[in-house]
Amino acid sequence: MQAEQTVLAGTALARPATAPRAALRAHQSLTSRLLEFAQRKPLGAAGAVIVLVLVLVALGAPWLAPYPFDVGVASVRLQGPSLAHPFGTDANGRDMLSRIIWGARISVTVGFGAVLISTVLATMIGVISGYFGGLFDLLFQRLIDIWISFPALVLLVSLVAVLGPGLWSVTIILGVLVTPGSSRVIRSAVIAMRHLPYVETANCLGAGHVRIIVRHVLPNVFVPILILATVRLGTAILAEATVSFLGYGIPPPYPAWGAMLSGTGRAYMLQSPWMSIWPGLAISLAVFGFNMLGDALRDVLDPRLRGTR
Repeated sequence: MQAEQTVLAGTALARPATAPRAALRAHQSLTSRLLEFAQRKPLGAAGAVIVLVLVLVALGAPWLAPYPFDVGVASVRLQGPSLAHPFGTDANGRDMLSRIIWGARISVTVGFGAVLISTVLATMIGVISGYFGGLFDLLFQRLIDIWISFPALVLLVSLVAVLGPGLWSVTIILGVLVTPGSSRVIRSAVIAMRHLPYVETANCLGAGHVRIIVRHVLPNVFVPILILATVRLGTAILAEATVSFLGYGIPPPYPAWGAMLSGTGRAYMLQSPWMSIWPGLAISLAVFGFNMLGDALRDVLDPRLRGTR
């Protein structure tokens, strides 16, 4: 009896140590996978670091910005980089570093918002069109053809001019315009798995269409959706910068990177080149980061490309 109690006590004492060991193994596995990803795809890892820094800067803009983005001091206008203003000041005496930091919040908000809208719409259209086929597919694809036939930039500027410039109007319009191309890719993936054995088996067992789509189709098209969303983020940020550069983006005094390149940025380009260098560099790094991360995720997660370098 005493020996049995001793064994039970030893078992009870050993159990709590199982969870920390499992957590440690999971942490080591995650770390090893991240290191392997960085070794296989160094550009993808660099893109992931850029994206992470961009998101952190956007979230911490109120605390990271050394000055208010909309308050200028006339005595320091067009001042070059210095200890007080590392990125210099603009024509209104506003700190460029603070405006770049707050511009990251606008770009991240527009980018992620537009991609979220386009991903939801593209998934709905692609899954319905690819899964049901027939009349649904014919109707949706003809609408997509009409949708794609319009020049994207012209349509974007026209819709923003009609609805009025603003953060949410630009985000919604960008999300809607990015949808058609993504829906075609998702539709192709759904068509490829529509006649697979496990889908036909679920259908023969009496599973409804909604259950088959939720349980079998969507989980298997998640990887293409994730890759598309990552790549589209760079496209959305670049499109927002283009619209802002043309004067149809986020209205002042909010600091959009594209708007910084236009107006006073062009007028004082030779006299104060930092007014154009920093926003241009920020746009380039953001687009580069998302594109490299998206390409690396595609190479790693796509079964057809897995193992390639």
